[in-house]
Amino acid sequence: EWLMGHLNEFKGKPFQDEARGALDLGKLDSEEDQEQQKKLAEQNQPLADRVKAVLAEDVEDVRITTRLTESPACLVVTEQDMGPQMRRILEAAGQSLPATKPVFELNPEHPLVQKLDHEADEDRFAELSKVLFGQAQLASGGQLEDPAAYVHRLNKLLLELSS
Repeated sequence: EWLMGHLNEFKGKPFQDEARGALDLGKLDSEEDQEQQKKLAEQNQPLADRVKAVLAEDVEDVRITTRLTESPACLVVTEQDMGPQMRRILEAAGQSLPATKPVFELNPEHPLVQKLDHEADEDRFAELSKVLFGQAQLASGGQLEDPAAYVHRLNKLLLELSS
């Protein structure tokens, strides 16, 4: 991560960290693709706003993404923030770092996110949002702040499915 922070391009081609900031593929996306992505983000903005209200203490922002194909959600850092691996290295070395919050990105085409979007019960919506956030934390190599609460929440949802 440190090397990539200093190695910005190769043979005139700029590098972009896929886990940092908004993903911009530039000329790789056609104008039609870019327009479709913008439309998708606008259509799903109410969902992002609902999730952000639930996770306000844990995330900097919630946004709709097209970077994901199989995962329902992911965590990314803002352009100015240090990545999670570098944070862990510096904290292990005894450095104190300011607290930061990740950006939570949702894949609107994933069935779990679509189910979340159609959830009318606000308590269940909050529980599902927190489960997706926990999954994104684990998938990014992070640790859950309260693993017992995550397991309890997941078990509760599984029991509801089996009823």
